Amino acid sequence: MTSIIGNDKGFDGDAFYRTLESIVRSRSMTWKEVSAETGVSASTLTRMAQGRKPDAASLAALSAWAGLNPSDFVRAPYKKPGAEPLAQISTLLRTDPNLDTEAAEAVEAIVRAAYDRLKKERRP
Repeated sequence: MTSIIGNDKGFDGDAFYRTLESIVRSRSMTWKEVSAETGVSASTLTRMAQGRKPDAASLAALSAWAGLNPSDFVRAPYKKPGAEPLAQISTLLRTDPNLDTEAAEAVEAIVRAAYDRLKKERRP
């Protein structure tokens, strides 16, 4: 039986890496420091930057360190739907200690406008 989602099981390693990269940047850290804190080798981090997926232990360590859920990066027919993306973004913005209510609403309005402009129309 051939899988319709391939060997990666629907895991979007590029999206995971880009999200991880933004967390590293927001924490003003270097990849060397991430390696030291997580125990994930620098060579694994370099391979991830080149589009390769991490091994399970490295994925677990990086996810725990960054506060990410690897399931959020799986796109597959078997995945159960979660909350709408904009609802998730709104929740995150409103619970961000760096933003007051007014700032969170402003960022949410910007994201919503961009999302509405760029989202793909669903076909019946």
